[in-house]
Amino acid sequence: MTETAPPLVLIVDDDEAMRRSMSFLFASVGLASQSFPTGDAFLASVEPAATMRPGALVLDVRMPGTSGLELQRILAERGFPLPIVIVTGHGDVPMAVTALKAGAHDFIEKPFKEQHLLDMVESAIRLSRERLAKCERARTLAERLGRLGRREREVLDGILAGKPNKVVAFELDLSIKTIEAYRASVMTKMEAGSLAELARMMASAE
Repeated sequence: MTETAPPLVLIVDDDEAMRRSMSFLFASVGLASQSFPTGDAFLASVEPAATMRPGALVLDVRMPGTSGLELQRILAERGFPLPIVIVTGHGDVPMAVTALKAGAHDFIEKPFKEQHLLDMVESAIRLSRERLAKCERARTLAERLGRLGRREREVLDGILAGKPNKVVAFELDLSIKTIEAYRASVMTKMEAGSLAELARMMASAE
């Protein structure tokens, strides 16, 4: 995922006219989309790269084969990262409520106002950006932590606990100068300019 990756809206609906209508609507506001006629087609065709960019999944409830709710369950088990907007007919509102309880971002009833759908999708895209940014921070942090040796990790734990160097030195049975050297190494490898920045870095990934 890159910072400049444009959003992609994934559409799963067995109504061809509805898929075309939504695709045209999203294109009218500059949003790229990719549509699928069934949940099974989606599972068989969607590329992993499509979920590593900002976006949303617009999902119908009643479809032949894998239903919308079943697809949602499968995607949750696979760690699918994009927010899901449920689109449903009037008789499917209870199902949509079930989908919300299972983690769907929102739901909208058919027939719907175009602006309402756009608002829901834009909200989902903003959430997906936040999720992807958090994943990127976690990846970066894991990479930096991987640079640390065992002693450096122990010193890092001491730093985060607010312990003075002399206390960490006593606990690890090392000299204060050695702890100072490890501490400087930790700051360099973690690419932190200050203790406050290091603390924010660790806290943001939690």
